Amino acid sequence: MAELKDILYRVHITSTSGDMNVDVKGIAFDSRKVQPGFLFIAVKGTQSDGHKFIEKAIADGAVAVVGEKLPEVMSDKSTYVTVKDSAKALGIVAANFYGNPSSKIKLIGVTGTNGKTTVATLLFKLFTYLGYRCGMLSTVVNKIVDKEIVATHTTPDPIQINELLVEMLKENCTHCFMEVSSHAVAQSRIEGLNFIGAIFTNITHDHLDYHRTFESYIRAKKGLFDGLSASAFALVNVDDKRGMVMLQNSKAKKQTYGLKKMADFKGKIITNSIEGLELEIAERNVWFKLIGDFNAYNLLAVYGAACLLEEDPESVLLKLSAMTGASGRFELIMPGSKFTAIVDYAHTPDALKNVLETIEHFRSGNEQVIAVVGCGGDRDRTKRPLMAAIACKYSTKVIFTSDNPRSEDPMEIIREMQTGVGPTDAKKTLVMVDREEAIKTACMMAKEKDIILVAGKGHENYQEIKGVKHPFDDKEVLTRMLKMFSN
Repeated sequence: MAELKDILYRVHITSTSGDMNVDVKGIAFDSRKVQPGFLFIAVKGTQSDGHKFIEKAIADGAVAVVGEKLPEVMSDKSTYVTVKDSAKALGIVAANFYGNPSSKIKLIGVTGTNGKTTVATLLFKLFTYLGYRCGMLSTVVNKIVDKEIVATHTTPDPIQINELLVEMLKENCTHCFMEVSSHAVAQSRIEGLNFIGAIFTNITHDHLDYHRTFESYIRAKKGLFDGLSASAFALVNVDDKRGMVMLQNSKAKKQTYGLKKMADFKGKIITNSIEGLELEIAERNVWFKLIGDFNAYNLLAVYGAACLLEEDPESVLLKLSAMTGASGRFELIMPGSKFTAIVDYAHTPDALKNVLETIEHFRSGNEQVIAVVGCGGDRDRTKRPLMAAIACKYSTKVIFTSDNPRSEDPMEIIREMQTGVGPTDAKKTLVMVDREEAIKTACMMAKEKDIILVAGKGHENYQEIKGVKHPFDDKEVLTRMLKMFSN
């Protein structure tokens, strides 16, 4: 419980009406979660406007309301506070209500189009191996030491974030590694948080269904760095042309990593094979279990962040060399089978290109590459033909299938993908809407030493169709098919 005036500290208030000393027992921005004694924060969301539910919140016992405008009918039993931006107010209020837990833990944010999950996961594993108690907020799972909590969003809402940070502190966590999505920045979900460091991986074509323009998408990513304090660090991929853009106007200590340009944390690929990577880092040659150029960047980001967090470089490299990556990220399924099978979360043009270029690097020349690819429904439609074109360019055969169609017709999604396929590539493509049948067909088509890539869903264990999540796991299906066709 806290007094209203205290939890509104640092909020940009434009007007007040009522008792500012009222006790607040909880906070909610979803009117369905309001209980007696709660503060209701009316936020304009992407689906609905919380201002429409102010009267309901008061009827359910809200003692105070924060919003951008006052309701037409006001209750003399509640306090009303108007603010310039409700979403920003929510973040600050949530942090204040829960005692600003982010200032009591070393919170590191990771943003970028690709690599966020791998970098956050590697940092969590690394610092756990180094003897720290850690938390992680990621696309795959939220973790508090060894306790796993289902992740519903890449970045949770401000109330969930602060609740999770409080739980981490109760478990004596010293570090939290957090994926920060562009949606989270644009929707002010990270407002009120105290990051001691931020990492930028890369930025490519994605989420234009939400951000509308690439420039808006870049600004959203940059927002994480703009909010850093002078005591924090900002670590960016200097080989990405937007890397230095992230550092503009940031007060943080500016640091870079890369493979091509001069950088504070420079790496060089010595060996790149299906077994792993050998990198030269800090004048040492180190072997890593992760695969591909993109993982060389991920490893450098993790190494640089650990050094900036004042860990011993030698110990960091030793621990990193023994680690595996995140679930569903260039994950080999049943190594040693008659053909190579890979599951990857690649759901953007650049991510798919990176994975297929990595596979191309490993080919001796005779193996077929069979790609099973789909695109998600209710998401950026402009990337569909691009992903189809990339799949065709780098694969011997391509099977277009359903991903998470959500509310869309999966066949219509595939038709939009096919607009990116030229006449010469059309003959190498198949259409199989049923994802399990597509994976089975790829395995039936594969000969010894061929390579199958199942892309798009990675770690996900469901397929979302018409608002319902049906159990479906690419890794489980592919494993079952490999066993069937390996006999």
